[in-house]
Amino acid sequence: MSNAWQPTCSIESLRLRAKLLQKIRSYFSARDVLEVETPLLSHSCGTDPYLDFFTTTYEYAAQSNKLFLQASPEFAMKRLLCAGSGSIYQICKAFRKGESGRFHNPEFTMLEWYRVGYNLDHLMDDVEDLLVFLSKESLSLSTTEKYSYREVFTNVTGLDPFVFSVEQYSAFVIKHNRAEALTICGHDHNLWLDFIFSHYVQPSLGLSGFCLVYGYPATQSSLARINIENPEIVDRVEVFFKGVELGNGYYELQDAQEQNQRFDNEIQVRQEIGCPLVVKDDRLISALYEGLPDCSGIAIGLDRLLMILTESVSIDDVLSFSIQRA
Repeated sequence: MSNAWQPTCSIESLRLRAKLLQKIRSYFSARDVLEVETPLLSHSCGTDPYLDFFTTTYEYAAQSNKLFLQASPEFAMKRLLCAGSGSIYQICKAFRKGESGRFHNPEFTMLEWYRVGYNLDHLMDDVEDLLVFLSKESLSLSTTEKYSYREVFTNVTGLDPFVFSVEQYSAFVIKHNRAEALTICGHDHNLWLDFIFSHYVQPSLGLSGFCLVYGYPATQSSLARINIENPEIVDRVEVFFKGVELGNGYYELQDAQEQNQRFDNEIQVRQEIGCPLVVKDDRLISALYEGLPDCSGIAIGLDRLLMILTESVSIDDVLSFSIQRA
């Protein structure tokens, strides 16, 4: 008889997950941040060229509608912010098609929160406080590191991420026996940055504690605002631990017209590279025209965080049932 009915994680892991969720809720409750729920099914979705979305069909009153499983609750949460919710957080399932592996499951658990009146520096302090609070019983951490994107990129590779040189980037990957990057990246600066960062920079981040990297190139975020002092960068932060990405956050863009144009640009890129069609979230754009309060927000993958806290080798070890046994 098959044992595929059994959970992929231990019962102790289930208890640790429950404890983690309890601690998250206590952290935000103490800071008067409201817990919310938003739909997992929506008539629209994101436009990120490098995400693929699950779809389904909803039939009602002789009409058939295409719906999307959400890759993030971000757009719906921003609509709540525009409606006057104040600071909010959510723990929910999220879905990304085609993502499966040691650190990926197509269905996963996400923590996302927004703090009204916070800039990126405030958000980074909040992230640090939360992660230290959640991990103090499990990890012995010496420090939380904070670096600019340019700093870590240049320190590890010797390359300047803000000066695009196909020749220098090509020489670097050839020297490190990754000539396939020449075909993958071509003359696309963003693809080069993603390839070099993920293969060479990221593995060096957070080796002694949580690491926050901020100040990403302005071409690397569709949802963050341009830095007011340096138009080359956006106010974006990512969180790493022992080379694993845990979260991605922004000082949120408020300009509805600019956000709409960014969505259109991403849709154009999706068409050019042959991605499935998506439906732009016009309800978010309408909400932004009403006014998004000054705020910062971030999403953290809780399954990956639980992996770190339990020193698990695979995401399957912290899921009740991975996609293979779902």
